[in-house]
Amino acid sequence: MKSISRRGFVLGSAGLGAAAMALVGAGCSGGDNKSSNSGSGSSKGDSGELRFVTGGESGTYYAFGSVIAQHATNNAGIKVTALAGNGSQANVQDLEDGNAELAFCQSDVEAYAYEGKNLFDGAPVDMISTVAALYDEQVQIVTCNPDIKTVADLKGKNVSIGAAGSGVYFNAIDILGAYDMTENDIKPTYQSFGDSADALKDEKIDAAFIVAGAPTTAITDLSTSKAAYLVSIDDAHIQKLLEKSEYYSKTVIPAGTYSTMTTDTTTVAVSAVIIARDDVSEDDVYKFVKDIFDNAPDLVSSHAKYKELSIEKATSISSVPYHKGAAKYFEEKGVKVTTK
Repeated sequence: MKSISRRGFVLGSAGLGAAAMALVGAGCSGGDNKSSNSGSGSSKGDSGELRFVTGGESGTYYAFGSVIAQHATNNAGIKVTALAGNGSQANVQDLEDGNAELAFCQSDVEAYAYEGKNLFDGAPVDMISTVAALYDEQVQIVTCNPDIKTVADLKGKNVSIGAAGSGVYFNAIDILGAYDMTENDIKPTYQSFGDSADALKDEKIDAAFIVAGAPTTAITDLSTSKAAYLVSIDDAHIQKLLEKSEYYSKTVIPAGTYSTMTTDTTTVAVSAVIIARDDVSEDDVYKFVKDIFDNAPDLVSSHAKYKELSIEKATSISSVPYHKGAAKYFEEKGVKVTTK
């Protein structure tokens, strides 16, 4: 698809609920990415005004990104407009097309874009830089069917595996592959987080892959009306997955994360990363990063993800060089990162 409507919000002192403008961005979630050298849109990164494309309104990117944008706008001497997004691939495309200066992106998708692999096969996007890795995005396999206890139990079932070509889609394919299964072994549907939760609620699908920081709004909302469960991945299959991909790490989602979740869930995670166009000014990115990390301890009440931030995590990306503005901040904190 070539044109995607996106709602944008200028987040100022009026709060997150004040919709200040409607913007239309041309996001592309298909595989026909243009050459990385095109950068066809114009960046506004030298003006102190940054457009930050986040995620769908039922996901963590959108909720946390909106809080980050509001605080930076009110306190950092820059104006950050948070935009709802259409997934990691579309977010990268928005940066390439000049529709945004900053974006949330899964760490694996960021690497695929920069290296021209998988989602970006043969079309590397090398005009992006890492700003910071913020938190883990857990692969959450959600079901309301108590008979589905393992990934192997998904065989023959109706399963949402994310939008076609999305980062979630490739995560689902990777995990199915660890169990020697393919897309053909399930009855796949291709839906957003919110649509997946609705389909589970209406018993139209049996399970859904949702890749986002837990707790995730879509699953929290689902748990208020249905007994929702998360499916664990056992250690043997996690090890098999880790041997094939460096982008995953083992993680545990604690019992009680969702109201109907009574046991810990073992799964894998990728990192939620903020990326930027290379041509965004060093000063703007420095102010943005400084505002996030200097104020994180005092902002946990604004969004729980602030408590997961650390300089160690922020500087952990090795696949894509850092933006010079971010590198300047991290060097002040005693950590040197690679830049272009």
